[in-house]
Amino acid sequence: MMETLICLSAVLALCPVSSLDARHYHYVYEEKNWTEAQSYCREKYTDLVTMETMEDVKMLNDLADTSKLKADQLVWIGLYDDMNSWRWSMSDRKETEFTNWQSGEPNNLDGYEYCVETDPYAVWNDKPCFAANKPVCADVTGQTVTFVFINITMNWTDAQHYCREHHTDLASVRNMIENQKIKGVIPAGEYVWIGLFRDSWKWSDGSKLSFMNWNKDEPDNSGENDTCAAAGVKNSGKWEDGNCVIKRPFICYRAVPKQVVRLKLIKPSSLDLKDPIVLEHMLDQLKQKLKEQGVNGDVKLSWRKQSDGNIFYKEKTEEEKTTPNKNEL
Repeated sequence: MMETLICLSAVLALCPVSSLDARHYHYVYEEKNWTEAQSYCREKYTDLVTMETMEDVKMLNDLADTSKLKADQLVWIGLYDDMNSWRWSMSDRKETEFTNWQSGEPNNLDGYEYCVETDPYAVWNDKPCFAANKPVCADVTGQTVTFVFINITMNWTDAQHYCREHHTDLASVRNMIENQKIKGVIPAGEYVWIGLFRDSWKWSDGSKLSFMNWNKDEPDNSGENDTCAAAGVKNSGKWEDGNCVIKRPFICYRAVPKQVVRLKLIKPSSLDLKDPIVLEHMLDQLKQKLKEQGVNGDVKLSWRKQSDGNIFYKEKTEEEKTTPNKNEL
């Protein structure tokens, strides 16, 4: 059911427009594995929780009923490691059906292996992108691909930049024939970068991952299938990776669609409506009014500027409404 807000007759103002983007958070203390928790949140609410700032972390910690949690118990959040999101650096090479992994790879050892190297026999291994290797670049002309070994040691990102600047891109491999061509340019004993990498941690609801709050040495992929994230309520909300099949409490959120709220306010003569401090104070008062009406969760308010750049306009009197503009005469 869509939630709406009551327009307020507040203590200040003229006719501003304020936009609301709110989320309501819900702790679920019934223990489920990560996939079950995701399904539950999507059925009952919107999705597993997403966090964008330290304010979100603090607020969620404050909302928790710690009496319902075991000592040092973690709770599932909506962050997960997509182990199957491998793709090529070269934009026109999306095919990843062909692979030539070493036995037991990719294994994401220590939780940071998001890029791919090959051994001298062109057998692949996932590896941290910050590691140092020499790359193999590709020159593409029409349907013709030529592979070039670069005798410069660099991390994967620098290798990508180098290949894009001096060649076409880091090498991509569509079949065994191309893999054997790469093997032919690798000097004996060298391990080299190729253009395969993967997007790692993602939010369940598809939000961009722009904020992280990992605990020290996390994520570490210390156990099998440690591809789901949980937060510790009693350790400042720090995140840890964990086995997705473990049953834990979890946090859901329900999205409240952005609303435009018009407020008719009475402006004291001494009030400067262009002063940023005054505008911020007004928003704080409006947020408090919303809380008093039972609107909880992460409520964000902001002023919307009109086409002339102003936030406010003076309401016309009945006489002004009926008097023609002299430009219209």
